[in-house]
Amino acid sequence: MNDGEPRTGRSGPPTIAIVGLGEAGSAIAADLIAAGAGVRGWDPVAAAPLGVEPAGDEREAAAGADAVLSLNTAAVAKGVAEAVAPALEAGQVFADLNTSGPELKRELAEVVGGTGALFADVALMAPVPGRGIGTPALVSGTGGERFAEILAPLGMPVTPLAAEAGEAAARKLAQSVFTKGLAAAIGEALAAGEELGCGQWLHDEIERILTGADAALLRRLIEGSRLHAARRSDEMGAAVEMLEGLGVEPRVAAASEAWLRSLAPGEVAARSGPGQ
Repeated sequence: MNDGEPRTGRSGPPTIAIVGLGEAGSAIAADLIAAGAGVRGWDPVAAAPLGVEPAGDEREAAAGADAVLSLNTAAVAKGVAEAVAPALEAGQVFADLNTSGPELKRELAEVVGGTGALFADVALMAPVPGRGIGTPALVSGTGGERFAEILAPLGMPVTPLAAEAGEAAARKLAQSVFTKGLAAAIGEALAAGEELGCGQWLHDEIERILTGADAALLRRLIEGSRLHAARRSDEMGAAVEMLEGLGVEPRVAAASEAWLRSLAPGEVAARSGPGQ
């Protein structure tokens, strides 16, 4: 055990423990080793990659490490934190890099806080494959600044936020509403395009729009939707009817119609007429 002070005075490269050596964990581990860090890892089903010192379990991996990185799934995140907790000391950083909600991150912070260690809520803001340690990240929690001090020199672009655990997770999920929602919209549109016999044309149109996207397009999407909500709700109503006729379930189209109608309820009601 140390005296409770952060381990800023330690000389030499940091030791990083990684619990979870799947695709993301292995990629980050390899880059950390290349950057000169000592890496100790454990995974219940995956073997430790070349250069990673294998541990017998979570606690053995975490013992004495400067930072412990949990790279698993939200479903097991709390179990991992509870398993590692007995090995944590004051001054260590336990970082949860799993995508989950803010409330779970706060629960993990409570588990870790009871040990005297610092907790880092880390949100990876891009896919890890192909980026590894270079994946941009947001971090909040009591260990946010310390996590950045350790990982940034090793190549991770880290942006510290507030000390409140869950803030990084919340921002990631807010972004996910856009990115995953966009993917769903594209999938639904392409399904319609295939049924209409213009799948490749529509694919190329979507690619053209995304390739040329800029701040002006974003403004048009935001401001135009509010300014022309009534007309666009009618347009999406027609799209819903068409998709249903094609046998494509209009999940995104129907939600878009409902959202547009909510932006201008009075105008839409007037356009619909009484009793319609």
